[in-house]
Amino acid sequence: MSDSESSSKVVYIKDLPNVNPQIAEKLESAGYTTVWALIVARPEEVSEKTGLPPTTVSRIIESARKVLGLTFKTARDVRNERLSIRKITTGSRELDNVLGGGIETKTITEFFGEYGSGKTQICHQLAVNVQLPPEKGGLSGKAVYIDTEGTFRWERIEAMARGVGLDPDKAMENIFYQRAYNSDHQISIVEELFGFVPKNNVKLVALDSVTSHFRAEYPGREHLAERQQKLNAHLHQLMRLAEAYNLAVVVTNQVMARPDVFYGDPTTAVGGHVLAHTPGIRVQLRKSKGNKRIARVVDAPHLPEGEAVFVITEEGIRDAEE
Repeated sequence: MSDSESSSKVVYIKDLPNVNPQIAEKLESAGYTTVWALIVARPEEVSEKTGLPPTTVSRIIESARKVLGLTFKTARDVRNERLSIRKITTGSRELDNVLGGGIETKTITEFFGEYGSGKTQICHQLAVNVQLPPEKGGLSGKAVYIDTEGTFRWERIEAMARGVGLDPDKAMENIFYQRAYNSDHQISIVEELFGFVPKNNVKLVALDSVTSHFRAEYPGREHLAERQQKLNAHLHQLMRLAEAYNLAVVVTNQVMARPDVFYGDPTTAVGGHVLAHTPGIRVQLRKSKGNKRIARVVDAPHLPEGEAVFVITEEGIRDAEE
């Protein structure tokens, strides 16, 4: 039995065998409302949040995996799972093309670049575009926008909504905004999303930026290991969220100069190996002439490296030739 077939058979925690109403209530109150949200979580994490004994949690998770048939699968099953992935248009056909059709669900897409390269603009645009119907490149869903630097602007949402034919007020109602004031707050917001997402038809989580608080709070080499460990756990939470609810996660990241590079581009993304390996798709942004920006896919297992030129207009992200 493939994962997609089995997941349609048992969806909610209360449907699992040997889970009584009291246990189901504790799990659901902690945000584990679906079987998929439960099986991608660590038992220690579930136990801590629910107060259930670790042995009980491990037994429930093991039961859930057996019911869903989570064993070895064929490459054909993997292909069929990939077919459930959906995509959100960026507003630029050229950028969509290098991304394989748009921003994918079930993974993390990272945009990194210097100040003014378009990272925040893309997050704003996607928060609007996810609301479009599928025939127009959206998912008929809502967005969560986590802002760590205070760069969210409702005026841009209003202009971008008008640009794609959406009612600005309704578009803003469909974006759930939270300002994260430090790394612990940022982490707790993401943890809360496991309960919030399925109740609110959220299909996009935008985190702008994923590294700024970690970078500020853990300076110097003496704090590097602790910072990377914490950031790694945070990114894996985001990955589990994307996979459990078939939604798109988009994060932005800063860059820093490498003093040992004398030729070519001396900048590199903040976050080291942790961020280099966790996102499914990594895109570097850089400025060009005027309002033009260049996006380059630098890492994606299923996409070739490629570049796209787009522009940032008053109405949002568009193709350069428009």
